[in-house]
Amino acid sequence: MAKSQSRRCCLCILALVFSAAIICLCIFFANKNRCEFSQAAVSADSEMCSDIGRDMLRQGGSAVDGAIAALLCTGLVNPQSMGLGGGAIFTIMDKAGKVKIISSRETVPKGVRADLLNDCPKTLTLTTGSQWIGVPGELRGYEHAHQLYGKLPWAKLFEPTIKLAREGFPMPVYLSRFLQFDMIKMLIQNSPLCELFCHNNKTVFGPGDVLKFPKLAETMETIAKDGAKAFYTGKIAKDLIQDVQSAGGVLSLEDLKAFKVRVSDAWSVQLGEYKMHFPPPPAGGAILNFILQIMQGFWLSPASIQEDQKTVTLHRYLEAAKFANGQKCNLRDPSFNSRDMTYIKDEKFIDRIRALISDGFTRDASYYNITPSADHFGTTHVSVMAADGTAVSVTSTINHMFGSSIYSPKTGIILNNELADFCGRADAVTPGEQPPSSMAPVILQSSSQQKTLVIGGSGGSMITTAMALSIMNHLWFGMSLNESIASKIVFVDSKNIVHFEQGYDKTAMEAMKVLGHNVKDYPFFFNVVNAISKEGHCLSAVSDARKNGRSAGY
Repeated sequence: MAKSQSRRCCLCILALVFSAAIICLCIFFANKNRCEFSQAAVSADSEMCSDIGRDMLRQGGSAVDGAIAALLCTGLVNPQSMGLGGGAIFTIMDKAGKVKIISSRETVPKGVRADLLNDCPKTLTLTTGSQWIGVPGELRGYEHAHQLYGKLPWAKLFEPTIKLAREGFPMPVYLSRFLQFDMIKMLIQNSPLCELFCHNNKTVFGPGDVLKFPKLAETMETIAKDGAKAFYTGKIAKDLIQDVQSAGGVLSLEDLKAFKVRVSDAWSVQLGEYKMHFPPPPAGGAILNFILQIMQGFWLSPASIQEDQKTVTLHRYLEAAKFANGQKCNLRDPSFNSRDMTYIKDEKFIDRIRALISDGFTRDASYYNITPSADHFGTTHVSVMAADGTAVSVTSTINHMFGSSIYSPKTGIILNNELADFCGRADAVTPGEQPPSSMAPVILQSSSQQKTLVIGGSGGSMITTAMALSIMNHLWFGMSLNESIASKIVFVDSKNIVHFEQGYDKTAMEAMKVLGHNVKDYPFFFNVVNAISKEGHCLSAVSDARKNGRSAGY
């Protein structure tokens, strides 16, 4: 009898152990299935460009290699946003977790008109013309980042994009849709850009058409073979300058030759359990950090966006964004301006501003020290995590849609209109100065180094709010990365007028009107966030669906 009971007891224990093992295996495989990628990932504006970046990583490339390859591709898929005629900011984390900034933002050319800013538009519009062209720094940024962190040969990074440019590819859905805007269609049809995006009868390309960049393919082949110097001092430089000056521009060979990349340490602040690393001024990371630091002091959690608390949290965010607008006038190139913006990271300053926020009402613009300026839209972003532990958050731009709309037929390059970023932000421009920017490529890492978030945005003035809300959603409100980025945003423009993305919660919108916020419709929401999060060995990668993006990894 005792033996029988003992046998039954052993069988019960074995059954429990077996059941526990089954449960553990189910949990393991469930977690594994939720893990999108385990080694590396790329989040660019399109699936094709994400794939190209991923393929570089598979071949042993670093995060910088993947980022450069994806950016080169994006210059074809979204040529309205970026290209070799623009500039970029890299935030790069090495294997040890050290973060560097490589800025190749465009600069003011030596021959700039002293009264240029008198031409600044007074309304929201595309600022076109050769007078707005800054010295392109894009390729110098690629070159320097590759020299410091690259693993694959320089020429290899260009191969996929050269092939696409020469052989052609189906018209991207986003670009095709974008070209149908009346304002953009007129711009294309009445400028040399029609050579790239029009049929022989000058009708603009649409779905089903094939996009080719044969002259740009030749230019990239030369750069792949001879390096960035071909762009800055070689025949490409001479051809480019000749085309720009024929269009009335002042860009010179001396400007190209003298361009220098800026390398610096990242600005870093503690954001909850994460340390956030971002580029210093005149990039927009300081403004992004300002908003997040204010909001952090409200002890946010998933409960902060539930029931009545949702209204309070949204109101506080709008107030933080308004105070951020008041800080933009101080966002200038420190190499040319004496104003030290390190105060914007100071906890006492943040606490003082937060104390100025009242939960029951808002105030007029003077309370926030607003200096009205023009809002812009444009840019692209790529986030990369490589298997070797390196990560890159890089934002690139030719500024407004299609930049200056000046096209160089000898090189296939579309030139930026970066000097328009001084409009409303400065009284004068100085040769060599970088314009202020909303660009904020960011890397966040937890103190345990088990969690990393690589994130950045595009959309000009909307970059700050799109990124701030995505980060808050993911870090504090308990949303997945995909939910965080897909959520509708609210944009406070440079005049402190509040605009809600189509589909935003109507009840919340009405509540903001009751509190006194000036809420108006806004026709253009070009906010896009591309990001990668890592927890342990599990990676989630999201390319914003607003731009028909899709990430890639393995």
